[in-house]
Amino acid sequence: MADKGTAAKLIEVATAELGTIEGPKDNETKYGAYTKANFQPWCGSFVNWCANEAGVKVPNTVYTPGGAAAFKKANAWIDGDIADPDAGDIAYFDFPSDGVDRISHVGIVIKDNGDGTVWCIEGNTSPDEKGSQRNGGQVSKKLRAYKKNPKKVMISIVGFGRPKFKGAAAADPSAPAPAKCACCGK
Repeated sequence: MADKGTAAKLIEVATAELGTIEGPKDNETKYGAYTKANFQPWCGSFVNWCANEAGVKVPNTVYTPGGAAAFKKANAWIDGDIADPDAGDIAYFDFPSDGVDRISHVGIVIKDNGDGTVWCIEGNTSPDEKGSQRNGGQVSKKLRAYKKNPKKVMISIVGFGRPKFKGAAAADPSAPAPAKCACCGK
């Protein structure tokens, strides 16, 4: 078991929830009950619940644009077109042609594939491509894109919030990497 407060623990908690479905009523979940937003779309409630269970602090992201704005305000936001996402990052989505022209979904990155795509675990999405990607009623693992990619996965991630994990240096994600020492290379 991973240590609380780490990206590994956040991913462990989210993974344990795979396959969870809402109900019996529409948008009824333990995640919504936790955030006091039950019977509402619950992708953000899922992320907040997982973070709480894992001991990771993330902004309230029940209202997804608000969560993205909070990461931006904290200088912990990376735009999708310049991103180099890490496991544990919080991915924010705007699905083209869904009738909502703004960030409308959120998930947890579990793996960057290095080709402009990531694997995410998301609450309130469809397990396949046919159902609603932002109100599909299940916790599912999804392949998503943040850049043009060889797999031709539709770009839907607009950016990533980077939580401060236990044991990780608090770094500005847009800052350049520190220079290596000329004498020893460290």
